[in-house]
Amino acid sequence: MEIFIVVLILLLSIVISNILSRLIPFVPVPLIQITFGIILGVLPTGIHMPLEPELFMVLFIAPLLYNDGKMTSREELWKIKSPVFLMSFGLVLATVLIVGYIIHFMIPDIPLSASFALAAILSPTDAVAVSSLSERIHLPEKIMTLLEGEALTNDASGLVAFKFAIAATVTGVFSFANAALSFFVIAVGGFLVGAVLALIIARLTAFIRRLGLEDATFHVLMQIISPFVIYLVSEELGLSGILAVVSGGIVYSLQSDYSEPIISKLKFVSRSTWSVLIFIINGLVFLILGLQIPDVMSVIFRDDTISNFKVLMYIVVISIVLILLRFIWVYSLWNEKWSVNESIEENPNRFLNSLLTSLAGVRGAITLAGAFSIPFYLENGQYFPQRDIIIFISAGVILLTIFIASFVLPLLVKNKNIEADKNSSKLNQQALKSVMNAAIRLINDETNQENKLAASSLINVCEKIKNDNPIDKEDIKLTIEDRKIEKDIFLLGIRAERKEVRRLLSDNKIPPATYEKIDNSLTKVENCLSKPPIIETLNRMDSIKNFISKFLKKQLNVNPINIKDIKKIKVLTSKAAIYAIKEQINDTNKKASLAVIDHYNDIIRRLTTFTIGEDINNVNKQRSKLHLKALQAERDQVQSLLQNNEINRETALKLRNFINYMEATAIEEQSF
Repeated sequence: MEIFIVVLILLLSIVISNILSRLIPFVPVPLIQITFGIILGVLPTGIHMPLEPELFMVLFIAPLLYNDGKMTSREELWKIKSPVFLMSFGLVLATVLIVGYIIHFMIPDIPLSASFALAAILSPTDAVAVSSLSERIHLPEKIMTLLEGEALTNDASGLVAFKFAIAATVTGVFSFANAALSFFVIAVGGFLVGAVLALIIARLTAFIRRLGLEDATFHVLMQIISPFVIYLVSEELGLSGILAVVSGGIVYSLQSDYSEPIISKLKFVSRSTWSVLIFIINGLVFLILGLQIPDVMSVIFRDDTISNFKVLMYIVVISIVLILLRFIWVYSLWNEKWSVNESIEENPNRFLNSLLTSLAGVRGAITLAGAFSIPFYLENGQYFPQRDIIIFISAGVILLTIFIASFVLPLLVKNKNIEADKNSSKLNQQALKSVMNAAIRLINDETNQENKLAASSLINVCEKIKNDNPIDKEDIKLTIEDRKIEKDIFLLGIRAERKEVRRLLSDNKIPPATYEKIDNSLTKVENCLSKPPIIETLNRMDSIKNFISKFLKKQLNVNPINIKDIKKIKVLTSKAAIYAIKEQINDTNKKASLAVIDHYNDIIRRLTTFTIGEDINNVNKQRSKLHLKALQAERDQVQSLLQNNEINRETALKLRNFINYMEATAIEEQSF
């Protein structure tokens, strides 16, 4: 029961931290989650979770890196393979040697081999931290690809160098030739074993599918256990489990590209499952990182033989040296074609790009997990020298690099993105197409013989939106600049509709049940036009309430509402809305007012032109049902684009406003 309570608290902390990140967007989620972890660890009845490095790596890091391997653009990564190699291996080696000597010079009590170990564990950037920061910081695409490629591969080189340095400290023996050969075997062997295992798993699942087992749950479960199997087998063979899961993820994505179209629904379920899984694991990684901080700090701050000020200065100096060395390395090896992105920047700035790449090299949980894996004793039975200080410095560098990246990078990127404003329309258009394509994929997956007419109609709407680009053009009704005015006009129309339906009720022209039906529909549309996140939750509650209401009415044999009467009343309320809007038209709101009037005229035209029959009603119901599902797919795609750093928050807000507008229309259609 205690374990369940701890897990529940951690999951609630993840939810709350993401809500807070919306309220205070200038603070990134990782910092909020680390802070939550620290608070949970400091409380008298708080959570105390000792970090077990091996379990942490296989349980959290393996699936995260596997997923990163799947999601990383192989084409873009291949184009910059040279800088990725130089950053992942060359920079790690330079960091171990240069920073190691500096650490030993500053802290003579730490032996040179142990100093190399500390430098080695500080050398790898953290893929989890990089991807988390990318949700908020819109770095240029090529720089982000470089950072992701580096983070995927330098973990292995850093950890291997760390293990050799620790072994040299513990045993007092070191051979450069043996270390170099072992490094090559561990790295290349891990990569190959991961690829082979992923290929075997892919072939096995394909064979099972050919036997007729198309159960999505089974296949998704196979995908989820894949990174754990790959990591454990590779580590058992004495190879790099990290490189193994990365290569396994890449091979999986290659296999997925050539999979049969028949499993498109399976891919959709898989994407959704992995999205939830990665969301939870990401949050747990930073929470667990925060939980370790109080214990790490207490060991140092309670030791009277250690100067707290000196240790804090060590953290600052080492962090600055890491950033400076990284900047010099990147700047000296920079090739302009690495950063050229025709859609974003025409004249790459070598200094600024090098600075961005340097500051974005944040350290994360892998560094702390490695530090905690340092043994307590040497081979001769003595305590490992300055183990507590090494762990404390590792934790401090992690926090400081995340803090610098979180608050300094946005200032630099903001200035850099001024040059890209002229291309924002093109990027918005690409994002909108991606969102509409997600909706089309969902509609195609849900299409059957019963709803094919409704599906075809919705797909045509999506294609028209893709071509019109309503989030940037100024000559169509859904212009972003007129969005607020248009929403106000729409709300005015809804108030006029509500006033008209109340008049009909007071004149006894409609029964109370019909009034309630229409009023509820208007309330839902009202919420969609200007809803904060809490309203979305309330809408879900409304859905439950409506289900219960329908069930009770069925059990009590309440007479159903005549749909023909509803449609006639909707025509009357729409005319009332048009009249109210025309009464307040002026030069400022004319464009938005005419757009909303067109919307109401379209409703009247559709309700009065066609004969209302069962077929039409069925098509409308199917269309509304599909439309709401497609809108959720659009929201998921917007979130995915934001998380993958393909759009910034401003574009995401535009897209979400547009989707809310479309949802209001869908809900309104659902009511008649």
